[in-house]
Amino acid sequence: MGIKNKDFLFNLLSTPSPSSQEVEIQKSWINYVKEFADEIRTDHAGNAIGILNPEASFKVLLAGHCDEIGLVVNRIDDNGFLHFEKIGGINPKAAVGMKVTVLGYNKTVLGVIGVNAQHHGGLKDDFDLEDLFIDCGYRTKSEAEKFIQIGDLAVYKREPEVLQDRYISGRGLDNRTGAFIVAEVLKRLKSEGCEIGVYAASTVNEETNMGGAYFAAAGIKPTMAIACDVTFATDYPGVDKNKHGDVKLEGGPVLAKGAPINYKINHHLEKAAKELDMALQYELTPRMTGTDADRMRLTGQGVPIALVSLPLRYMHSPVETVSISDMEEEIDLLVKMITNLTGNESLNPLEDA
Repeated sequence: MGIKNKDFLFNLLSTPSPSSQEVEIQKSWINYVKEFADEIRTDHAGNAIGILNPEASFKVLLAGHCDEIGLVVNRIDDNGFLHFEKIGGINPKAAVGMKVTVLGYNKTVLGVIGVNAQHHGGLKDDFDLEDLFIDCGYRTKSEAEKFIQIGDLAVYKREPEVLQDRYISGRGLDNRTGAFIVAEVLKRLKSEGCEIGVYAASTVNEETNMGGAYFAAAGIKPTMAIACDVTFATDYPGVDKNKHGDVKLEGGPVLAKGAPINYKINHHLEKAAKELDMALQYELTPRMTGTDADRMRLTGQGVPIALVSLPLRYMHSPVETVSISDMEEEIDLLVKMITNLTGNESLNPLEDA
């Protein structure tokens, strides 16, 4: 199975974009989307927004965040080793022995996350990030400080790869795949046409504070908003499906059900899936979704929201893995759902229309 617009997707996946440092990936996203969007907007949070039909009163906001988890330097010791804290949900066990790209203030530097040899006792069972360090090959603190300072960020050095022509594996698929998907939906809608306003947003800061989603929705004041994110696949060894649900790669897009979700939006998505003869999967979000949807929902007078997710294995690791067919189906689903909308729909649960 081929990947449509692979170059764009892999460019996003290869661009370091730790939360709070998304400028370069947003430039790439804008450069791609400007070729078919009616209008491009940015805001003070750093969001990039491609728009179709900006004059329309009924507005759908699609949000896929472009930031990834990372590390932030909090100390440089006398021997030039970098100590760090996490940006987002870093798993310390997944970090052991990894190569990293340090985005230094004066130079981008290669480093490795050192680990105590097993011959010398190895890592303690309950180790945390504070027990790890980055070795860039510097001999002294002053040598390191020529290129790196406190507050500089780092990401795993890991390029995306295709597995068996069906899956993509790499770092930061959470959720640069979402930024890719909303751009591709906008591109398809430009060629196929739609009657409503569509705002495809590559949002920032989701992994840390979701402030980008708040800025985007507060500025756009959408009629409805859909977060396009990833969710936990449970189709690999060692996962308790009774506890975490049954979500698999190549099983189709995942719709959230729960108190935050506007069920009328889900009905529109389910109608589109039925017309496409597409299988859907479901996850429960009883209280909150843990995604951009939560912040978009609470802007202005309140925004009806839904969450459409891509199944993803090995969340917040350097080898996150998704299905190409699931990505393509999510794009198809959102395009069909939006082209079905006339702009006269009511999302009020107490109204029939």
